[in-house]
Parts: sequence; structure tokens; C-alpha cells
Amino acid sequence: MFHRIGNAAFKKSLDNIIALTQALDNPQQHFKTVHVAGTNGKGSSSSMLSAVLQAAGYKTGLYTSPHLKDFTERIRVNGEMISKEKVAQFTERHQALFEQVKPSFFEMTVALAFEHFAQEQVDIAVIEVGLGGRLDSTNIITPLVSLITNIGLDHQSLLGNTLPEIAQEKAGIIKPGVPAVVSLTQPAVSAVFEKKAAETQSTLVFADQVYQVEAKGISGLHSSFEVYFNQELLLGDLKLSLLGNYQKFNLPGVLATVEELRRQGFVISADHVREGLEKVQEFTGLQGRWQVLAQEPLTICDTGHNIDGITHVVKQLLALRPKQVHFVFGAVNDKDIQSVLRLLPVSYRYYFCEAQIPRALPVQQLWEEAQFAGLKGAAYPTVQDAILSAKAHAQPDEVIFIGGSTFVVAEIPEL
Repeated sequence: MFHRIGNAAFKKSLDNIIALTQALDNPQQHFKTVHVAGTNGKGSSSSMLSAVLQAAGYKTGLYTSPHLKDFTERIRVNGEMISKEKVAQFTERHQALFEQVKPSFFEMTVALAFEHFAQEQVDIAVIEVGLGGRLDSTNIITPLVSLITNIGLDHQSLLGNTLPEIAQEKAGIIKPGVPAVVSLTQPAVSAVFEKKAAETQSTLVFADQVYQVEAKGISGLHSSFEVYFNQELLLGDLKLSLLGNYQKFNLPGVLATVEELRRQGFVISADHVREGLEKVQEFTGLQGRWQVLAQEPLTICDTGHNIDGITHVVKQLLALRPKQVHFVFGAVNDKDIQSVLRLLPVSYRYYFCEAQIPRALPVQQLWEEAQFAGLKGAAYPTVQDAILSAKAHAQPDEVIFIGGSTFVVAEIPEL
């Protein structure tokens, strides 16, 4: 499967997922959907949309990937994970089909999600793209609206080496006549989305040109934002249970998508928006987005793992103005690790580690690359060893941060 072993699991065709879903009587045609793609923020945006829809009283499916602790996290209805029994029954019931089609892990998972949502008779499902968009297994749906969060450099060997090339792959989720929302205006790629929307005759909204969001800070278990609509205050003191300041880049796309759903007949009030965003984690189980694990020392984790993601992580760490940051860091082997390491402050103390997956960058190689980048620290064979060492060295008024890879965060015992 791609998330564990990397490029070898990626299939550049929709043939398998089409064959699977046809054999299952095309379950994806039996419920409404929102499709979400993007380099960063698509998991958070999908979860925010799901939470708002749940708050509005809609039975809501949510498909996301990868999972942190348990495979069943990927497929939820109103926040409840699919049962392991249902997963086992699905694989047993369709064994002959799998032997015939030979689908990937991801293709089987998407088919399972679609069947589950159809059987549960959801009112709507929020479907997060796994990788790219155009050839992603989820891209056989015809959604009510397509949301693309942003474009950054990631998975270049599969999606292209430039931002416009990557944007072209993400734009592949825009369907004929289906409205499209782009969360963040980026001059380097805006023309790609405009061209695609013109070809498909889709309305296109660059959400940050309509909604302006200001981060007002973090208090307790919530971050606070002010949202302006065409420069006039729309939502004051909007509370979000996701604490990363970078969520201000995701909120415009979420709000514009909600507005499009309203136009299509969904009844979603401002109170529903407030309740959903305030209870994202409670309603969807989302973890690992600037998540506070402990106090004294303040311990935080975040799944940001590419250049844009690490840039936002470092920016928020610097804003804390801590006496010292003890950074537990691991990576996977297909990232531009030298570019990522150059983003990390040389004043921090690092605890380099290796997640227990085939795709992990060997810790010795990571440590050597880090030395070349001027970073000081030690190498540890496991994530848990690195965390224990960071806890042993950190003073109560310092900060421990755990990240660099989704799979490092997944191995945090406290999650």
C-alpha cells in the first residue's frame, strides 16, 4: 500500500476501482459526496466539513487516509468507525473478486468505504483524495462540489516536478458542471484551475478572495478566528478545536464549500458552522493536527511532513518563544529531506528516529543529512526511544515537538 511502501503501490489507472465498484453495483452512485484534494490541509478540511454537516443534522460519511492507529479510522459515519467485523466480512465475501481484479490495498479500501456509506444510507459523504486527484481511486465519484485546498511540492516522482504539473493532477477531480472551490489563491497555479473549470464548464471560486480569516490566538482547547466576508465581519470569535494557526488557510475553502452546499439545498446555519468547527475532534476523531499531548513540558505533535507543512510548524513553534524546543523528528524516504532539514532552526535540540514502516528514511541516513544541515542531536532506533529521551532532557518550561512524518505521529504512545 502506498502510504507504507511508497511509489510501488501507486497505480496510474482507474480500471481496477471501476471494476470493483461495478461488481458491487456502483455504491458510490447511491449517496451524495464532496470531494477534497490538495497537498496540505485536505484531511483537516474534510474533517471540518464532516463536523459541520453532522452539526446540521445530516448523516455524514467521512473517508480519509492514512490512518494513525487503526485502519478503521479511515471510514466513519457520524464519527463512528467502521467495525472490524464489517471489514473482515467485506474481504471474505469478495475474495474471488479480489483474485480476479487484483486491486491494491487502497483500491479495496475505497470500494469498502463506498459500499459502507451506501449500506448506511448516509445523506452525504466527504471523500478525501489519497494521492493526486486525476488518477486517485476516489475519482470515480461525481460530487456536489470539489474542494482543492492548496498546491505544494510533494510526491513529485508521481505528480510532477513543478507546481503547475501537480495542480493539473489535483484539478483532475473537477467534473463537468460540478462547482469547484480552491481554498488558497496561488499565482503559480491559478491559471491551471481556471483552464480546467472552463473546460468542464464548472463555476470556480477562489475562497480566500471571498473569505478573509484572521487567527486571534489559542485559548485552552480551541483556537479562535475572525472571519470576514468581502471585508465585512461574518463570524467573530469563531472557535476551532484544531489548534494550528495554519487552519486559517483551510477555513476559507471549508466555508465556501458550505455556502455551495447551501445553494444546493442543504440547511446549514451559522450556528451549525460554529458547533461543527468547535467540535471537529469530537465529531470526527481527527488527531495529530497541532495536538497538545501534555503540559510542563508543553508537548505537541503535528503530521505536517512536506516543505509547506514543516514551514507552518516551525512558524508556530517560533511564535511560542520557548526557552528550548526538543524536536523528535523522522521522515519517509521519498521526501526532499535536505530541503526540509534546511527549514529547521539550528538552535533546537533534535532526536532523530525511524518509524516502523518500510518507507521510513533510515535514521542513520537522516542523522547524517541533519549534521550536514547544521542540526545538533542524536539518532534513536525507534520513535518511542526518541520521545523518552526528549522527555528526559526537557525542562518543565521547554517544549517537546513530535513530527516530520504522519508515521512518526502514529507511533506516539499517548495517541
